[in-house]
Amino acid sequence: LLFLQLIMRRLRKQRTGNDRAGRAAIVVPNGTLFGDGVCARIKEELLKEFNLHTIVRLPNGVFAPYTAIPTNLLFFDRSGPTKDIWFYELPLADGRKNYSKTKPLQFDEFADCIKWWGQPGLGTKRKENDQAWKVPAAELLANNCNLDRKNPRGKEDITHLPPEQLAADILKKEQRIAEIVGRIRDLL
Repeated sequence: LLFLQLIMRRLRKQRTGNDRAGRAAIVVPNGTLFGDGVCARIKEELLKEFNLHTIVRLPNGVFAPYTAIPTNLLFFDRSGPTKDIWFYELPLADGRKNYSKTKPLQFDEFADCIKWWGQPGLGTKRKENDQAWKVPAAELLANNCNLDRKNPRGKEDITHLPPEQLAADILKKEQRIAEIVGRIRDLL
């Protein structure tokens, strides 16, 4: 957080229309996105006084074996307050289960992200897709500056059934198994 604050303080403000605002990109651990207390105040400043325009969610294990903590790339500038934040979830490459020291993340794996991002000066507009979505800054500010947003089109997490239903399902399966074992015994 201190390094993030240092970068924020060092970015040049946009003084005139011709003057270009300072820009930055930083790698942060997942905890930075959902942290509260001092962390929430820093993120509030980032949203109100900086344009946090993009967060790239990196796949788990990108920095393995040094750390297994999930990480993100924050892109922001000093051109004004944040209106919307684009999120892009970088998927694990096909055929890849994890990253390691000998099999690290490759630049080619950013190709779809770079294509989605667009090229400066060409007027390319970003569009929502299976990896990209947009969240209004007002919504994040109202939610204690929690930037940990999951992909709304991503894979569903495992849903947990109520304990009563789980117990009933297990009992039903056990009874079915007992029936089958009984038939096998009769056949022998």
